[in-house]
Amino acid sequence: MSTTDVATVAITFTEGQLDPYVTHAPTRRRLTGPGLPGDSGLLTFAALRTGGLHTLAQSTDGGPDLAEGLRDRLLIGELSAPAGMVAESLLLDGGTGEISTAYLFELMEDRPLAPSLEALVRFAGVIEELADLRGQFASFAGRHGAKAAAEASRQLLALFEEGTDGEIPPYWKAAALIRPLSLATGPGTAGGLTLDVPARLLDEEFGLGRVVRFEDVDFPATLTHEPTRRFLRETGLPEDTVLFHLDTEVPLQTLSEYAADDRPGTASPFELPSRADHLIRLGHLVEDNSLVVDGATGEVLNWSEPEAKLYPLNTDVSTLAFTLWLHHRERTIDEALSHELTTRAYDQLAATMLQVLSSVDPTATTTTADWHYWTQAFQDEAGGVL
Repeated sequence: MSTTDVATVAITFTEGQLDPYVTHAPTRRRLTGPGLPGDSGLLTFAALRTGGLHTLAQSTDGGPDLAEGLRDRLLIGELSAPAGMVAESLLLDGGTGEISTAYLFELMEDRPLAPSLEALVRFAGVIEELADLRGQFASFAGRHGAKAAAEASRQLLALFEEGTDGEIPPYWKAAALIRPLSLATGPGTAGGLTLDVPARLLDEEFGLGRVVRFEDVDFPATLTHEPTRRFLRETGLPEDTVLFHLDTEVPLQTLSEYAADDRPGTASPFELPSRADHLIRLGHLVEDNSLVVDGATGEVLNWSEPEAKLYPLNTDVSTLAFTLWLHHRERTIDEALSHELTTRAYDQLAATMLQVLSSVDPTATTTTADWHYWTQAFQDEAGGVL
């Protein structure tokens, strides 16, 4: 194999190195010619860089949990996965050239990914172009909103359908339907927040009358962060979602006021964090978690009552609104597909959702905390969160 440790250098093989593993002629031409590109945000071929071609039987010592049909598949790399999620391995069928995925700890079945290395590289490339708004997606630079997201989604679906004879594997279908949703909002400009979230985006998604907008009299005196106040007045937040329920029965309270009112007659309801008078409770997440905003900075936090601990949640209320919108949009999309994504590839959908979220709000990937609410919630297949 002619390569170096530099990830940008293509991975290629000699004819002799492909024997006896790869007999499929187009695959041999690909690997002896242009080869495989350097690692990207979507794929890594580290298994080939470090160890060359090996079958799964060789890589796993042919353990009893290895399905017979997978023994001769070649382990060539991994799909990228968000922090905390196990990466799926990329498997090459040396006889047909087809690419599939599987978990190394559960090698009883695999899932189709691409009909060939050529298609795999092309599909990954267009996802990278979407992320960077270049190449086939250069025209989307500076464009934002639900219409732009829908147009980019249709373009991706058409590309994937063409490369798979209309039978798009779940991974790419999730990519085509979910990844363009990052275009729905634009970067914050003069508003002082991370994103520019149009009020109509929430109204159209959740329905008129289901998005709550506050007045100044609803804000505690310690909510001094003006961009947050303006967002809550002009854009608002959905009143009720699967994971979040907004406090609407009383004016917004500080965490101290909530603790006292919610547990009357108890001198010390539960341990409060420092500056509890400056943490404004917007509502509650499931499983005894409160969603609070720092009144001075606008940072959005998760207050775990059982642990009496604060965790980073979102950068600010704009990225919180995007998270709630993204989750609701995904559920609407999956319902329209008769729950195809959640039944066929829940884990791949969860990974895609988290990658989209981190592209607009990196809180989950930059926090030093060992727990992040959205990261855990989106992975909860048993709870049916997605």
